[in-house]
Amino acid sequence: MKIQQIYSKTRQAIDNYKMIQSGDKIAVGVSGGKDSITLLHSLTGLKHFYPATFELVAICVNLGFENQDFSGIEKTCKTLDVPVYFVKTQISDIVFRVRQESNPCALCAKMRKGALNQAALELGCNKVAYGHHRDDVVETMMLSLIYEGRFHTFSPVTYLDNTGLTVIRPFIYLKEADIQGFINKNNITIFKNKCPADGYTKRQYMKELLKEINSETKDVKDRLFSAIENGDIPGWQK
Repeated sequence: MKIQQIYSKTRQAIDNYKMIQSGDKIAVGVSGGKDSITLLHSLTGLKHFYPATFELVAICVNLGFENQDFSGIEKTCKTLDVPVYFVKTQISDIVFRVRQESNPCALCAKMRKGALNQAALELGCNKVAYGHHRDDVVETMMLSLIYEGRFHTFSPVTYLDNTGLTVIRPFIYLKEADIQGFINKNNITIFKNKCPADGYTKRQYMKELLKEINSETKDVKDRLFSAIENGDIPGWQK
């Protein structure tokens, strides 16, 4: 996928849900994976022609896994002229050694977001951008439906009362395949997740289940996303 197409779908989401206003300072959570790296490219490009003026910083939360190499993130941010800040944590040690969590993802995500939000506040940001794409939206809805018994998923824009930060998700109209296509087309290096639970989570199970369903019933993920946009889930009203 061309960068202009990435810009178009990103801007559509931003405009539909009024994600960005003039004067915003936005922290982009950058892990080094395809979603966050592509989001950084997209917002950096939009910054030059979007009618609302805004500022970007990149924040990378170091979870504490061994042999993590962040040089690629530094190089990408330098190329895009975006300042990057690294937050060192002991999250991996707490989750896997101290707590020995059987389902580590929830605690890890909570602590990672906490570290990211704290860094964003210290840098004077009022918004945080996540690289959640359309597949994430649908997978989260299905996880909620199956494991919680409710029709729900995260919102395009979420205000966090406890911090005063606003979380935005500009990639909700982009498919995971769109992002992967952009990465492949531009030969962008991404970084392997060092987490030992990667690939063995409920989300991975849901991803594979939806892939199987979609292979038998074409465009089912498109219809599920339409159900979310047209349903009564809070925060999805344009």
